[in-house]
Amino acid sequence: MTPKEVLAFAREQGAKMVDFKFLDFLGTWQHFTNPIEELGESDFENGYGFDGSSIRGWQPINASDMLVIPDADTAIMDPFMAVPTLTLICNIVDPVTKERYTRDPRYIAQKAENYLKFTGIGDAAWFGPEAEFFIFDDIRYDTACQYGYYYIDSSEGTWNTGRMENPNLGYKPRHKEGYFPVPPVDSLQDLRTDMVLMMQKVGLTIECQHHEVATAGQAEIDMKASTLVKMADSLQWYKYVVKNVARKAGKTVTFMPKPLFGDNGSGMHIHISIWKGGQPLFAGDKYAGLSEMAMHAIGGVLKHAAAICAITNPITNSYKRLVPGYEAPVNLAYSSRNRSASVRIPMYSASPKLKRIEVRFPDPSCNGYLAFSALLMAALDGIENRIDPGQPLDRDIYSMTPEELANVPSTPGSLEQALEALDKDHDFLLKGDVFTEDVILKWIDYKRENEVDAIRMRPHPHEFKLYFDI
Repeated sequence: MTPKEVLAFAREQGAKMVDFKFLDFLGTWQHFTNPIEELGESDFENGYGFDGSSIRGWQPINASDMLVIPDADTAIMDPFMAVPTLTLICNIVDPVTKERYTRDPRYIAQKAENYLKFTGIGDAAWFGPEAEFFIFDDIRYDTACQYGYYYIDSSEGTWNTGRMENPNLGYKPRHKEGYFPVPPVDSLQDLRTDMVLMMQKVGLTIECQHHEVATAGQAEIDMKASTLVKMADSLQWYKYVVKNVARKAGKTVTFMPKPLFGDNGSGMHIHISIWKGGQPLFAGDKYAGLSEMAMHAIGGVLKHAAAICAITNPITNSYKRLVPGYEAPVNLAYSSRNRSASVRIPMYSASPKLKRIEVRFPDPSCNGYLAFSALLMAALDGIENRIDPGQPLDRDIYSMTPEELANVPSTPGSLEQALEALDKDHDFLLKGDVFTEDVILKWIDYKRENEVDAIRMRPHPHEFKLYFDI
């Protein structure tokens, strides 16, 4: 839409308010809302001021003034507001220089798309994330100097088979048995459908929804692939819709990858392909029907995987999922069909248009704009430098002996290790000024200070079980 078309759309929809949404450094939507009369055509160029020092990872207090510039192409009516509300995703601009803000994740994603075109390798990168999440009935948590706890509950939780529910009707999926029993074991079919219908209402194209492997309401809803920035925008709407539909139903959702001990965590497998002139470039006559370009893209992803994990698996809890035995692809290898490999080549169709690679180690706690950009930059580095991915690993990795696995590299074992890898290996991200040195260093420093140290320095509840009577 043009700004004029947005204003006409708002009048047609009876909008009373306009909501401006933008992403903080870590990946959470922020917003403020104005009466619709405060939105004019010039505001799509001049923007609105706000305090950038109050946004995580952004400006110092002595240089806090920032501008949000609404993107007219993102205009949608927010389906959750009681009063008709137009919503616009915004870009961030420095009010003095009028230049785009380098720590704005959406700008980084836009630069990644532009860099792809600059290389001449392709003109569009398509991404299809499969975000998983848990739907709980209750969550309580707190920490202080003398205590720390969390308590999760779900009517589907296998631990509730003996609970007094007046009556308890059973049908609670056991650990690792949530994929794919029909209702009544799957008690969340209608809620997930409500989520799908709401996603369609805000313009998302949905392919399917289903229960996932874990007990206690693990779910997945898959979106049809789209180009990088559009898909990152869509992922924000996806999370917003899922959380708000669940809340209206008296439930809560988390994209935290490993909330439950002893069962599968939530991943976000990401399907990637590169196109040029409307033609797919990843189909060919190499392994699993891939092109030589696609093989080199895999090589780039595997080479830089440890560093990428600091962005695609960006929280300490991510590494509670990335452990052997729970379907998490910790071993850095590629294969067709084999879901224990960290990069898989789906074999559902022979159509060249559907040929892509699937990166399986990311999780849904990530900032989609940064994660998709990092994966694209790694793939492009592989293509530009003709990085050989080595031999495929078509065996079941989890059945291999330690001796057989000795030469298969693994994902980092902690966020701290991933950040160390990113610190040493990020030149590929700096190409085309997509990520800047400032962005990388701020990301590492923020994560170390606010997350790694915060967890490392606190006693863990299980330590008392292990050591209190020592």
